[in-house]
Amino acid sequence: MTERVAILASPLPALPAGAAVPSIVAARGEQAAWRYVEFFTVSIRNPNTRAAYARAASAFFAWCERLGLALPGIQSVHVAAWIEQLGRGGRSAPTVKQHLAAVRMLFDWLVVGQVVPHNPAAAVRGPKHSMATGKTHMPDRDEAKALLAAIDTGNLIGLRDRALMGMLLFTFARIGAVTSMRVGDYYPVGKRWWVRLHEKGGKEHTMPVHHTLQDWLDAYLEATGIAGDAKGVLFRTAERRTGRLTDKPMAQADAYRMIQRRAAAAEMATRIGCHSWRARGSRPTWRMAGCLRWSPFFGSPALCVDHAASRTRRRSRSKLAWPYIWRLTSFSRLTCPSVWPLLQGVVSAARIASPSFFSPAANVSIVGTPHPLASTSQASSSAPAPTASV
Repeated sequence: MTERVAILASPLPALPAGAAVPSIVAARGEQAAWRYVEFFTVSIRNPNTRAAYARAASAFFAWCERLGLALPGIQSVHVAAWIEQLGRGGRSAPTVKQHLAAVRMLFDWLVVGQVVPHNPAAAVRGPKHSMATGKTHMPDRDEAKALLAAIDTGNLIGLRDRALMGMLLFTFARIGAVTSMRVGDYYPVGKRWWVRLHEKGGKEHTMPVHHTLQDWLDAYLEATGIAGDAKGVLFRTAERRTGRLTDKPMAQADAYRMIQRRAAAAEMATRIGCHSWRARGSRPTWRMAGCLRWSPFFGSPALCVDHAASRTRRRSRSKLAWPYIWRLTSFSRLTCPSVWPLLQGVVSAARIASPSFFSPAANVSIVGTPHPLASTSQASSSAPAPTASV
């Protein structure tokens, strides 16, 4: 008993920074306090979800304390009033729904632990929210090229920043997967180099590296001398203003501040963040989303931008443009011969139905994905389409 009290009084590394047991929960005794801690340390594995739910639970119990409520006295009407207040206070509908989900799951955990008799948030409904398109601000082609060209690559920090943004641009990866990469996650397979991405949900994706990104990564690794440290982190923090890199990984907040700083230095008008590069790089692939899923080579959700949510997948497939289907025929013929007759038939039918939509231009790289910064108009006026080769 003494050991449990001592552990409870000490800071727990698994809890989010600044999180503490609310007094309204601690007043119910040691069992309630431990049950509250176990909710975040045992049932939630994602650190981002853990931090977001901890902020929501702390805000709710702080609101209850101002009303003088005890933990057993919290009813559904109190949770509904708090949700209503969040909405009127300017919080967006997704934020309100996330706060409600956190409180509902927490009370479910407390009910199972016999801390409270019922879940007051079970019957409370959150605001309705539906979107057909995303809200991510995406830089246009010229802005993206200007920002990357404005980076001073004469130092380690510039090489690191260019390689990090290139990884987001050419792999369509989430920032969490990029910041968690190790040096060994960039490896050769035959004559090509590949990257291994550890996405959310424990998913691991591998994909070939674009030749531009390969040049940037090679320059970064050669300058830093960390190519032999396979277990070390790939993108590392800097020692203040010394220009030297540490052995600690960059956090998502560090990457966001870096992108904001680089965007301001390039005088970019569009407000961008980490996810903007994912949108910029995947835009040509959105147009071919239906085709890419036919080839097992493009089965990686990181390469197809294949989201876990079914609604997001439907939005991606709705962006399919038939003029881009035939551009993948050569590569699909090489990677998946069994699908080639089906694809050929679909293209032939589409040509007959809409011949004016097809043009003889091609803008497909060796892996079948257009260059994220390539201009479609420039490709249309170029030479005849090159055939893919292996």
